Amino acid sequence: MAERVASGGVQSVERVFELLELITDAGGEVTLSELSASTDLPLPTIHRLLRTLVARGYARQLPNRRYALGPRLIRLGEGANKQLGALAMPQLRDLVDELGETSNMAVLDGDMVVYIAQVPSLHSMRMFTEVGRRAHAHDTGVGKAMLAQLSDDAVRGIVGRAGMPTHTEKSIGNVEDLLIELEKIRERGYAIDEQEQELGVRCFAMAVPDAPTPTAISVSGPVARVDESFAARAVPILTDAAQAISKELNRTVAGA
Repeated sequence: MAERVASGGVQSVERVFELLELITDAGGEVTLSELSASTDLPLPTIHRLLRTLVARGYARQLPNRRYALGPRLIRLGEGANKQLGALAMPQLRDLVDELGETSNMAVLDGDMVVYIAQVPSLHSMRMFTEVGRRAHAHDTGVGKAMLAQLSDDAVRGIVGRAGMPTHTEKSIGNVEDLLIELEKIRERGYAIDEQEQELGVRCFAMAVPDAPTPTAISVSGPVARVDESFAARAVPILTDAAQAISKELNRTVAGA
């Protein structure tokens, strides 16, 4: 009997996380019927679990009857981001030691990029990016590296909801040009922010493979220092760092 109760408890947890992930995949809000069409769970079960999530603050029901992610998830996400950033700090420090430029780590939070860790360069010129900053994905190196891991339809959904503001004259301003750029990133294995966030600043970024959530690392600096010769040195080092972070993440998950 105890085994059945334990099993039922685990099943309920799995169902809750399935619903939260479905809401997330839908862009943060969804109707009950859309949830029902996306899962094999019975409608009464979905409704019961949603009521529990709403009561606990992990979901909320909007005036139009749609369900959205709740505010209590923010605290959990912030805590998880801090832990993820702390786990990657040794590799970020190594990037700065070897390349001399600022290193960053970011994740895709909903439709936006959020920076979760940084090791600054020792040079006097610093980036304006800081831990906790949110940015659009379409014109950041880390953002494009993460978008390149997704399907074109998912990319269209993200930029459709978040918009595509052009922060500089070099920013990509429409989704078709972005999709062309993402295909280039998939072919070469890394992304470049070519002065798209800040004129005079170039960034090389790479996705962390097999991360539990879209994650990327980068090195950034002034174009005078971050040039073609810098790229030749940076890409292999970024690759090693991304692989090391991936290995550590999956070791941690496997040991949980």
